[in-house]
Amino acid sequence: MRLNDLINQTSEWVKGTGPESEIVMSSRIRFARNLENIPFSHWADSGQKKKVLSIIKSVLNKIDYLRNSIFLEMSNLSTVDRQFLVERHLISPELAAGSDSKAVVISDKEIFSCMINEEDHLRIQVIRSGFNLEEALRLIERLDSSLETNLRFAYNARWGYLTACPTNVGTGMRASVMLHLPALVMTRQINKVLQTISKLNLAVRGLYGEGTEASGNFFQISNQVTLGYSEKDIVDNITRVIRQVIDYEKKARSSLVTNKEIELEDKIWRAYGTLSNARTISSKEAIELLSLVRLGVNVRILESVDIETINKLFILIQPAHLQKLEDKTLDPRRRDFKRAELIRDKLKA
Repeated sequence: MRLNDLINQTSEWVKGTGPESEIVMSSRIRFARNLENIPFSHWADSGQKKKVLSIIKSVLNKIDYLRNSIFLEMSNLSTVDRQFLVERHLISPELAAGSDSKAVVISDKEIFSCMINEEDHLRIQVIRSGFNLEEALRLIERLDSSLETNLRFAYNARWGYLTACPTNVGTGMRASVMLHLPALVMTRQINKVLQTISKLNLAVRGLYGEGTEASGNFFQISNQVTLGYSEKDIVDNITRVIRQVIDYEKKARSSLVTNKEIELEDKIWRAYGTLSNARTISSKEAIELLSLVRLGVNVRILESVDIETINKLFILIQPAHLQKLEDKTLDPRRRDFKRAELIRDKLKA
């Protein structure tokens, strides 16, 4: 498999097949790991980073879960290719910004990805469709166990796994869930819900994680603390909170359908009409309108559109994806034109 093959396949987490997928787009678990007796990535010199890359690459090549994976070094990728991987949630913006012995290994279905020499020597990720944290944890623990038979990680009996950022010390684990909450936004309950979440040691971020704002009514909710908690404790805690948020969103959707049916239908059909006919559209406007259409599909107002198509469009309309599809660099004006054309074609199909 090659990098360009990814553009023609649908990431597993985008398919909308997992539990509670009408509200939960994806569930992700990430482990941060560092090799023993080598400085963390930010303090390692060029030679030490090359050593980390060589050691980890040789081990990853032996892992069954990654048998048909692709290995990509950032130094060999164009700016568009790096952004393309960020848009698919396979690497972080931090990894994309660097090149010194930085790399990623991606499994054939994009369920597993492993970043090398980001903030930590190794960050392994599992991402699944829908509300599926327990399954994601099961898979990543298998991969982590396979790695630990071949690598010596920096570990302290008292503190747990040692990481570059103190907030990751312990399990080194981040569990996050991507939620689509348009009804809570429309009924103006979202701020109250998010304030409550922040008091429970959970972080709320945007579509692309840390440092990004919420767009399209998508919110990433993740744990902030790992020290003193087991992996199961973290998953159980965030699961309890997410179940409540899902329940609030369902009640808000029901209230809109019952009490403001005409206004809701008008918003959704206007969004669908604009997307079906626009000749030029920005990514920001497209995401906001697609969010309304996604809600329309889920509350059965729009029955001629399937959820996988809408989920895929959130990814395909991003700048790097548009340029990969066209196989050339596009200026912002041309991207807006191609974005509108792509959306019209997908909705028509």
